Amino acid sequence: MDAVVKPLTPMLKPTPANDVASRPSREEAEAAVRTLIRWAGENPDREGLLETPKRVVKAYEELFAGYAKDPADILAKTFQEVAGYDDMVLVKDIPFHTHCEHHMVPFFGVAHIAYYPAEGVVGLSKLARVVDAFARRLQTQETMTAQIVGAIDEALKPRGIAVLIEAEHMCMSMRGIQKQGASTVTTQFTGVFRDDPAEQSRFLTMLRGFSAR
Repeated sequence: MDAVVKPLTPMLKPTPANDVASRPSREEAEAAVRTLIRWAGENPDREGLLETPKRVVKAYEELFAGYAKDPADILAKTFQEVAGYDDMVLVKDIPFHTHCEHHMVPFFGVAHIAYYPAEGVVGLSKLARVVDAFARRLQTQETMTAQIVGAIDEALKPRGIAVLIEAEHMCMSMRGIQKQGASTVTTQFTGVFRDDPAEQSRFLTMLRGFSAR
């Protein structure tokens, strides 16, 4: 997929977990799960399903925990003492799982992130945490790609960013067209990666040349 550079997606502000004004109660959420169980044709009162609403709501707290995380906080601490290093920083094969906002079924894959430092670097684990913060929300792959770029650009102001995400979507393999194994690739480039095709090529070559997959 060719890179198409668009205005960076505005950062979504995190939703506090205890924001009772904007969130239904746990009891309301559990009742909604019971309704879906009934709609599917099952009996929510049979033994195997009695605790399912509670389990689903608890699982959702973990699966969608990204709404309570602010990527700006994750990337707030940077390191200036890097002995003059100013070349590419690349973190590959960051695994993630998320949920499609159209059907609320999973899609999963790996993210690859590279940037050219300008005023310092960030801890490598922080890039993985940013991916996780956006993945644990209802998503589209295109939006998630742009959000990761936007968060890094806002926090680090690097000379360039490259993000490539590869994912398999269960909404394609479990339902609808039912094509198992189809992979979707999205990319977004800024700065030197956008302006210099040779830098894009170097990024992609490093992904292929050193991949453990």
